[in-house]
Amino acid sequence: MSDIIDVFTAAGTNKGLYYGGAFRAAQTDAVINVTNPATAAHFTTVPDGSSEDVDAAVAAAQSAFGDWSALDPIDRARHLRRFADVIRENIPKLAILETIVTGRALKEMKAQMGRIPEWIEYFAGIAMGLEGESNVVKGGYVTMTQYSSLGPVALLTPWNHPILILVKKMGAALAAGNTCVVKPSELAPVSPLVLAALATEAGLPSGVINVVTGGPHTGAALCAHPDIHYIDLTGGTGTGRKVAALAGERLVRTTMELGGKTPIIVCQDANLDGAIAGGLFAAFVASGQTCVSGARFVVHRDIYDHFITGMAARADAITLGDPMDQSTQMGPVISQKSKDKCMRMIAQAKKDGAVQVAGKKAASLPSRFNEGYFVRPTIFKDVRPDQELFLEEVFGPVISVTPYDDESEALVLANAGTFGLGCSIWSRDVSRAHRLSLGIRGGVVWINDHHRNDPRSVWGGVRDSGFGKENGWDALKAYMTKKSVIVRTAEGHDDWFAGSNRYG
Repeated sequence: MSDIIDVFTAAGTNKGLYYGGAFRAAQTDAVINVTNPATAAHFTTVPDGSSEDVDAAVAAAQSAFGDWSALDPIDRARHLRRFADVIRENIPKLAILETIVTGRALKEMKAQMGRIPEWIEYFAGIAMGLEGESNVVKGGYVTMTQYSSLGPVALLTPWNHPILILVKKMGAALAAGNTCVVKPSELAPVSPLVLAALATEAGLPSGVINVVTGGPHTGAALCAHPDIHYIDLTGGTGTGRKVAALAGERLVRTTMELGGKTPIIVCQDANLDGAIAGGLFAAFVASGQTCVSGARFVVHRDIYDHFITGMAARADAITLGDPMDQSTQMGPVISQKSKDKCMRMIAQAKKDGAVQVAGKKAASLPSRFNEGYFVRPTIFKDVRPDQELFLEEVFGPVISVTPYDDESEALVLANAGTFGLGCSIWSRDVSRAHRLSLGIRGGVVWINDHHRNDPRSVWGGVRDSGFGKENGWDALKAYMTKKSVIVRTAEGHDDWFAGSNRYG
């Protein structure tokens, strides 16, 4: 099963787009080159899809929608559970494919992928329990609510977690009875194509999952398509504004999971070893390339020096290298552009007077990785709240540490800037942790942990970090419309224009 994964791991293969249950030749000769970020070598190409390609994929989704949405949720759940099983069977190969394309360490990718089927299984399960309500209201009426599927939906997914974030969206969309057209990031478009092919192998009807690869013009065509009824985007804040504007023109609902500058508050009573270990995970998992990467540490002055000393020593001990090697703990960033941004922000932090305490030495790597996009885990202390590194998203393994003296100052520092996605608080005092959590501006707060995710835990931000929710009942219901049905039970009929005194 799943020879398609083996085909894609053969560099240079272009399988085309995927819609209507099969790979299709694109209606354009334009292609996107996909690079292995560990070596900067060419890996494969995918089509740079045109508006005609988008039309074809949406047509396939529209054709499949009627039968898929008409299935009883129990029957849809059977399909989805089988799909989850097929994904689980192919995790070892999928992890290799994602490591090649994203540069994330294989050990890390396997750990993440082990949980991916849970999202599909969860939404398959709760969709069977979705119930409407009824009420008897005055005047002799019964009101009932019903949930209906929307139609074809657009899923715009990022490069940092190509399958995980796609499955988070797709699980809810499919369980709700919708069909999907996926536009993955042009930096990591391969595994979404494979996932669509695996869905067909698992027996999902043709056209339920469709993938069109391409650049911004492809995404714009998909968002503007009249047969797309919902747009779910994970990406940068700038992209989010453009997509929201397109959706607003058509009055289409959206979910936006955008950028972040996640603060980590370390209180004076925190378990220091635990906070350092958790901080390392928060800051440097996925090479710092997640929307909730721990980027801005706000540490109580009483433990500030001890925390920095421990954090810096541990960061400098992180092993960079071949992402395929099981001993490698951190791989490269995704592209030369990302590396250049990290280097520029490091230089600016030094210019602004911040003190670098980790990542001073260049990574020592075998020669075949000389052109790769590696950035050492980098820590700056004494970063002021008016500096770029304190306020702006790096999306790489470069973090700031700033001292605070009391809880009110900690909240001011944590809430600075325009983002509001996640935060973690490290304290052994449950009352203090709760007080701080109430003052945090954001959608996800962890206490004595970071970046823990589960299909049952609602996820989403505010302000420049977006709006709408992933995970949980909120996500499932967002992919449906709620209808009110009002039944008259009173005998006879009203006739307002014949003198009835009933109105409304």
